[in-house]
Amino acid sequence: MKEHEFDTLLNIKTTQPQIGFHRSFHYHRYEPTPYAALKELFQQYELKNSDRVVDFGCGKGRLNFFIHHHFQSTVVGVEMNDDFYEECLRNLATYQEKTRMKTDMISFRHCLAEDYDIHPEDNRFYFFNPFSVQIFMGIINNILRSVEAFPRDIEILLYYSSDDYVHYLEDHPLFQLRKEVSLTGEFEANEYERFLVYGLMY
Repeated sequence: MKEHEFDTLLNIKTTQPQIGFHRSFHYHRYEPTPYAALKELFQQYELKNSDRVVDFGCGKGRLNFFIHHHFQSTVVGVEMNDDFYEECLRNLATYQEKTRMKTDMISFRHCLAEDYDIHPEDNRFYFFNPFSVQIFMGIINNILRSVEAFPRDIEILLYYSSDDYVHYLEDHPLFQLRKEVSLTGEFEANEYERFLVYGLMY
């Protein structure tokens, strides 16, 4: 299926690219994870309906709706951009029209990623290289503080990750690489076209 065909299936609109660049050095421009890449990931990595996934820099919410459609997991999108947040809410309304899902299964937070208050049940955290490693490090620290208060297994999912993200987690004493999903087909020639899953060491 093509990108717009997946959007039609989910009754959402996420394919329009961002016009212009974000002015902040720390935040990167919007680009949704390709549906073809998500299909490959979730052929090798499963979620449960008991998982609670947080997508930092969720854009227009593509990952949220894709995950709920396939796994019925609870998904939270965190987005600082006013326009993208409004598009998330519109997509949520049209997705709900089609699926009749419970309203609390997908939600969006309009805030900076580093200001998101980690929920005690958040256990899967997704990053498509949305901001600088300095912000990423702060969020990881927020996650670890939450785990210290409410112990649970958590995993960090990276797509098209910057080397800085990878080096930080590889050098971190509490994380280990659990899975790598290298993409095939049109993505194969680019070494960054992969998903990395890091979990806490016990």
